Amino acid sequence: MTGEVLVFIFLVAAGILAGIVSVVSSMASLVSYPALLLAGVSPVYANVTNTAALIFTGMGAAASSVKELKKSWRNYIKYIILILIGAVIGSFLVVIFPGKIFEKLVPFFVLFSAFLFLVSGKKITCQKREDNQLIAQIEMFAAGVYTGYFGAASGILMLIALLSVSKDNFVVVNAVKNVIGSLGNLIALVIFLFTSKVYWSKAIPLALGLFIGGFLGQKIIKFLPVKAVRVITFIFAVFLAIYLGWQAYC
Repeated sequence: MTGEVLVFIFLVAAGILAGIVSVVSSMASLVSYPALLLAGVSPVYANVTNTAALIFTGMGAAASSVKELKKSWRNYIKYIILILIGAVIGSFLVVIFPGKIFEKLVPFFVLFSAFLFLVSGKKITCQKREDNQLIAQIEMFAAGVYTGYFGAASGILMLIALLSVSKDNFVVVNAVKNVIGSLGNLIALVIFLFTSKVYWSKAIPLALGLFIGGFLGQKIIKFLPVKAVRVITFIFAVFLAIYLGWQAYC
């Protein structure tokens, strides 16, 4: 096999894993972003290309949860709007700041995402708060900015916010979160198309894998040991942050 074919297969496989991880833990970028780095894409362009590919995670998840979404999507319109506004701002921040700044910030984003994911279990299982619409809206806007700028674990911010105000069960809210996150990535991609560069030869195989992984993840989420996934993802993320920090600062 040629090098290009091997890279294509690698990115499809990484995308499938990232798609499953996205549905289960909202941490797809912790798999897909370093996969693009290993495929030879520089940090800023890896982030932009990753954003293009991540759109397909939500599509895959939506395809496997049509019934849940059909009944509930109208209840989340205002949150969709907030995510989109935030994603516009976040994506412009990527373009405005120099690439070196982004490269130095990414390790801290990864650590933030890992710790947020580790502690989010207790928040998600708590009894839903009353009269917290404003807090949830602020959280969704912040998640939108973070989605546009980097995105790893932005889904956790969305999930915490939506679970605090929604009467739907976890599976439904998780499906909505996946779709909303993909819409945020879509808006960011539109901006990147005019202001940055997408490596489509890398984005397409990654997107294919993400679609498959998103579809499978939504199907098997009920059967996965979430606590074990939480700990393993946290450990992986810490090592990844150390590696990225070493690359950026050494």
